[in-house]
Amino acid sequence: MDSRQIEERAAAWLAKRDSGEWTAEDERELAEWLAESACNEVAFIRLEAVWDQTLRLKALGAGKRPGTVPPPNAWRLSPYPVEASQSKSLAAPGIGTPGAQRRRSGLLAAAAVFLVVIVSGIVWHVRSQGPIYRTAIGGIATVPMSDGSSVTLNTDSAIRVAVTEVQREVELDRGEAFFQVAADPKRPFVVNVGKKRVVAVGTKFSVRRIDEGDMRVVVTEGKVRVEDASALVTLRLIPPRESPSNSAQPTAARPMEGEIFLNAGTVARSIDEGLLVQRRDLAEAEEYVGWRTGFLTFREIPLRDAVAEFNRYNERKITIADPSVAAMPISGKFRATNFEAFVRLLEDGFPVRARHTTEGIVLTDRAKT
Repeated sequence: MDSRQIEERAAAWLAKRDSGEWTAEDERELAEWLAESACNEVAFIRLEAVWDQTLRLKALGAGKRPGTVPPPNAWRLSPYPVEASQSKSLAAPGIGTPGAQRRRSGLLAAAAVFLVVIVSGIVWHVRSQGPIYRTAIGGIATVPMSDGSSVTLNTDSAIRVAVTEVQREVELDRGEAFFQVAADPKRPFVVNVGKKRVVAVGTKFSVRRIDEGDMRVVVTEGKVRVEDASALVTLRLIPPRESPSNSAQPTAARPMEGEIFLNAGTVARSIDEGLLVQRRDLAEAEEYVGWRTGFLTFREIPLRDAVAEFNRYNERKITIADPSVAAMPISGKFRATNFEAFVRLLEDGFPVRARHTTEGIVLTDRAKT
């Protein structure tokens, strides 16, 4: 449905609502239509405001003969006679006096503030009431968008989507999402994570919300721009194939004026100092988003990090009781929801003992037990 059809539908809803034949079923159907798309809600709000204005004009024309157009500023005049003794007190001070001008300026300023508040409220309302999509723990779902883009949600994730004529916007409330963006230079595609924004035109990338304002971005095609509204962004570069144990020693660091461009094959993680950027082969970058097929790929990472990933996809959690076990490096490809097979592999190939409890699985050092 294009914008013209949406506005025609919104106008039909308004006309029916004021016809005097509005029912509870009509109210329910209108609510469902508004919830279908942010475009529907924006069109309805805009036309409703115009509708209210026409009702006010009708009230101002009360007492006039049909077809009569009052002269300019005639609406300011009262249709009731005013005694001469009252006219001075009602008219004073005159329109051209300094006092009246000051009051007029104050009213204009107040009206401007009121308009900003109303517009901001509408924007907040549309963004907060836009379609919300969620996945449960262990769930993965793909959501098509009205502009031709698609969003794949990872486990335990939630987004809000707002697509308008000028911008496509997604609020990542929690979890992780992979975006396949349809090219549209006139409408940027924006993913908000706290005060940070990831902006794209036509590309493929993922965004994971880790903490309140922390995130990880993986670009597998095209280019994206990362913006941070809170402060300057520091770029720290790590060369490809660098060992994770040396990742704390960047080869370069430089401040950026609030934005950084990331190309395909880039993995970026926001940190306290700014943005930590790693250049990876495309095949390796794809492994970061392998969760879309239900698999997790690890390359020489500490067992504690692998366990943390498994815990994202499963209700039954794994905990590590010994620091020596937590630091063991592990590699491999595993199905995200099959944590039992992962635990059996640990017991078969590592000096690890798994103890099953009602709360979950506890990993300990076999030599110590």
